[in-house]
Amino acid sequence: MLYETVISHADLADKATKNPWPAWLDILQSSTGLFLALFMWGHMAFVASILLGETAMWTVTRFFEGYFIFGKSHPGLVSCVVAFVALAFVAHALLAVRKFPINYRQCRAILFHAKAMRHGDSTLWIWQVCTGFLLFFFVSAHLYQMFVWPQDIGPYASSDRVWSDSLWPFYLTMLLTVELHGGIGLYRLAVKWGWPNLSRDILKMVKWGLTAFFLVLGLATLGAYMKIGFEHRAQYGERYMPDRAADENAGRGDGQ
Repeated sequence: MLYETVISHADLADKATKNPWPAWLDILQSSTGLFLALFMWGHMAFVASILLGETAMWTVTRFFEGYFIFGKSHPGLVSCVVAFVALAFVAHALLAVRKFPINYRQCRAILFHAKAMRHGDSTLWIWQVCTGFLLFFFVSAHLYQMFVWPQDIGPYASSDRVWSDSLWPFYLTMLLTVELHGGIGLYRLAVKWGWPNLSRDILKMVKWGLTAFFLVLGLATLGAYMKIGFEHRAQYGERYMPDRAADENAGRGDGQ
């Protein structure tokens, strides 16, 4: 009786078939979120190469610019990757925003229920919404910067941007926000789709473990860029070039 009443009040009594679009949109949201989270981990590994030294970071950067294939850097290749990631980010944001509370009453109701029920997953969802909102601004600005100025990626160029251009607060805030958002997102994906088939307590332990690991890695990486940028501040604008590359490309000036 209650089921029939709910169906009737929802105007679904005369529906012959169910609408499949919400399910498909959910799949797309999950897929783009998974891609962005995995990309975030890969990106963190790439930028953390600075911990192995300037030459290691220069090598990784030149690899993505096709230097070792074409014999010359093509920063436009990085712009192409950034454009693809930006499309995935915009798609994920548009799919996710449909579940955001849209007015004060909805926000108040969600906060009240989360506090009353003391439900951990509901609290995590609220944090995911808040961090996702912040990422609209931080990630958009970062992607724009990388798309327009892909040539300004390198041991010295990136370090100058962090220290001399005073962008370290921006990167620190984005690091904390993106790691928290991505970790919660992966946890909720595992719960939603049932893989891996583990209890929520174990999944939460894994989630917080991964978040802690990437936060420590990210903070160490940011600290390394700040240190190099501080030491390099008097030569702001100079590009890094390892000795072997300088010998091979004397006079070409395509290293950074």
